[in-house]
Amino acid sequence: MNKSQIPAAQKEVLSLLLDDHRHAQALFRQFESETAPDKKEQIAQTVCTELAVHTMLEEEIFYPYLRQADAEAFGDQLDEAVVEHASVRALIEQLQGMSPKDDLYIAKVTVLGEYVSHHVKEEENEMFPMVVKKKVDLRDILEPLKERKQALLEAQA
Repeated sequence: MNKSQIPAAQKEVLSLLLDDHRHAQALFRQFESETAPDKKEQIAQTVCTELAVHTMLEEEIFYPYLRQADAEAFGDQLDEAVVEHASVRALIEQLQGMSPKDDLYIAKVTVLGEYVSHHVKEEENEMFPMVVKKKVDLRDILEPLKERKQALLEAQA
């Protein structure tokens, strides 16, 4: 199925999630190349905030919807994703109480990036194509996703 055949709402929901993935990956690359500790910390804080919002969107709206749509097809993928999110949240929580001067700070941001990279790869190579293949109608979650993302971002600001 080419992109022109993907329903608009499905494309928009997946694009919203893909955009979050791309932005997080870009922030991790920035973090790696940055040398100033204060800028590294700022980048890490930004990526932690954005990942927290993204994981909440997926866990509150996207994953439950997929599980309801086809628990058999998506169940194992969704279970793994939730476990991966728990690891991401644990690292974010640790990082929020640290600074780049602390032992293991750089290592924790690096491992967070690796976890996210693995998670993104699984979603983009397995889950999202399955959504398209199964023709899961995402119209019902498009607006709730957008609204919840906006509310979460505003609450984080």
